[in-house]
Amino acid sequence: DDSGEVVGHLAVIDDKPLNADERELSIFHIFAARATAELVRRQAERELSDSRQREHRLRAERQRIEAEVAYLREELRARSDFAEIVGESDGIWKVLRNIDMVAPTDSTVLILGETGTGKELVARAIHKNSKRSNGPFVRVNCAALPESLLESELFGHEHGAFTGATQQRAGRFELADGGTIFLDEIGEMPLAAQSRLLRVLQEQELERVGSSQTIRVDTRVLAATNRNLLDMVDEGTFREDLYYRLNVFPIQVPPLRERTEDIPTLVRSFLTKHSERLGKRIETIPKSVLQDLQAYSWTGNVRELENVIERAMILTSGDTLQLPAGVLPFRKSRSARSSVLRPLAEVEEEHIRSVLEHTGGVIAGSNGAARILDINPNTLRSRMEKLGIRAKR
Repeated sequence: DDSGEVVGHLAVIDDKPLNADERELSIFHIFAARATAELVRRQAERELSDSRQREHRLRAERQRIEAEVAYLREELRARSDFAEIVGESDGIWKVLRNIDMVAPTDSTVLILGETGTGKELVARAIHKNSKRSNGPFVRVNCAALPESLLESELFGHEHGAFTGATQQRAGRFELADGGTIFLDEIGEMPLAAQSRLLRVLQEQELERVGSSQTIRVDTRVLAATNRNLLDMVDEGTFREDLYYRLNVFPIQVPPLRERTEDIPTLVRSFLTKHSERLGKRIETIPKSVLQDLQAYSWTGNVRELENVIERAMILTSGDTLQLPAGVLPFRKSRSARSSVLRPLAEVEEEHIRSVLEHTGGVIAGSNGAARILDINPNTLRSRMEKLGIRAKR
């Protein structure tokens, strides 16, 4: 080439002697020069292509590491304020015994319970007490992701797989490799994603959206729902084969209204948890306050109780816990609660109507009913529609 480096050899084989003719030699020189230029060009193209591929791999690896760091930070944050599952009721003891039995295994677990009962706490406890505890714990809220993005979030995607997919991205299952993935609100997963999930459970392998390359993963699956999946199977909105794959070891988390004896312990736990942050030290919990809390219909369960206690702490002056008017949107006496046993839907409808009346019909926002009930505004709207409740604005 121009620098004098040998890039190849030109061999001419002929059955006749070659005359030392300058004209013939010049033809070979010209051909060799053109061949050299072509070889140099192709080598440059290969090097450029290799460089681009290396850059693409490095960019994808950097994204994977950044995503993993983000998850590890979230896991560290969650572990730092990890609250023990509080309670001494029979229902909670049963949950704890189930966790002890299933945590050391690699079995799939389906955690059942209403919104706010602590299903994620159960999932974290299973992971923390498993042989995968040093691996990542990746949580996915299936209800919070748009249907069009759920598959790419779970299983990853390739560059150009869809509009906006400007680069390759690993999915949550890959990020959870060697650890645990927690699929919250599994009942909200669309059928297309259910098919992909079934394959992961059966084969421990997946394909990114837009790719035919199979990727092996070693991930334990924990799932949770507040819906009746068998009813969904009958309705055709949830795959029957997936249901049985998930329902290997079900754990039912009881609602707070079925373990009101745990409320005093929970209240003390929340007082301790929020004391330093709020700059409040509550020493005394009046018996009347506990009675009001135990008589309350907790649609939002433990999460709603924690919000109520935090709100009460802010409004309390002194070291004796107070429940000012409005902290509990709806109250009823213990005797009234126990004298008539009503269907859950009826109690839920009454409670939601009471909260909506308290908020003036506002559903979302800092002063909305969804915040008081500690559920997603869309979930509340769905329940309202199911119960025939219309917000008044």
